[in-house]
Amino acid sequence: MRDILQNALEAFNRHSGWIIWNLFLAFIPLVLSFFLYRRRSTRRSLLWWVAFLVFFAFLPNAPYLLTDIIHLIRATRSGYSAFVITLIFIPLHLFAIIAGFQAYVISVMNQSDYVKRIGLEKYVLWSELITHALAAIGVYLGRFRRFNSWDFVTDPGNVLVSTLDDLTSKRPIVVIAISFVGLTILYWIVKQINLGLMLRFKELRANGDWFE
Repeated sequence: MRDILQNALEAFNRHSGWIIWNLFLAFIPLVLSFFLYRRRSTRRSLLWWVAFLVFFAFLPNAPYLLTDIIHLIRATRSGYSAFVITLIFIPLHLFAIIAGFQAYVISVMNQSDYVKRIGLEKYVLWSELITHALAAIGVYLGRFRRFNSWDFVTDPGNVLVSTLDDLTSKRPIVVIAISFVGLTILYWIVKQINLGLMLRFKELRANGDWFE
């Protein structure tokens, strides 16, 4: 049993050690979305705008976790036992992917609610589509260019040049376009699920049927 646990720990460190860090990065925009979009006041101070820029710089980290499926594929091909693959790799990787994307969906939903609250309801769809497009670009830059969110501050010139280069090249545009479509579809599906769960939650709370 000790050997199995040691093998499992080694496998986690080698193939799944990224999970905690990537989830941390994915939850930064989620936390910021509540500060930016869920507070009562709609006043936008300098701090609000700084947080807004940080929000969009880190937002791609949430859907980026979808691309980490490649780590799961590599892990299952590394010769580990069925026990390790079934009870370690698959649950952890799927949890990280689902949690990361859920953080993305809730963040964008909070943004959409804010857009409605400030009287721009007719622009909600456009704000979501623009956000998906920016996230798709960010995911591409992270996965293929290996940029990090803080590179926007530490090396903005290189990020800008690389982004413009990619947006004028055929292959990156195709990858970004596919990512945009995928994000848009997945966001809509998960959003509907969340709205359904929220509605059910409100009904249970209103009727007092928590334990029935």
